[in-house]
Amino acid sequence: MKKRVTGIGGLFFKTEDPKATKDWYKNHLGFNTDDWGYTFWWKDEKGNKCSTQWSPFDKDTKYFQPSKKDFMFNYRVENLVELLEELKKEGVIVIDTIEEYEYGKFGWIVDLDGNKIELWEPKDATFL
Repeated sequence: MKKRVTGIGGLFFKTEDPKATKDWYKNHLGFNTDDWGYTFWWKDEKGNKCSTQWSPFDKDTKYFQPSKKDFMFNYRVENLVELLEELKKEGVIVIDTIEEYEYGKFGWIVDLDGNKIELWEPKDATFL
């Protein structure tokens, strides 16, 4: 199998007021925020354009369920379907849903501490 995780795709966290949080980061740390938060652009070792997303979510979001935590990590992966199959064989809790968008595929697992982890197979070419 190819590499499993190739990088951090995003940092997602709950906050009382996502707009105020985005404004604070914009004003004090220079984040050029939008509706989703802020996208950090970078290049991988082959020179491909890649991104990492920073996103504050409303404190009442259900997106992180079944985790009870106030955060969720998103990791970039090379082959989501193959990785999820391998993880199932290894006894990892896999949430049996894959969502696909023009910018990539998403799947979810739960780690040993009950954290929901989002796995993203990006289509970085859509960001060029």
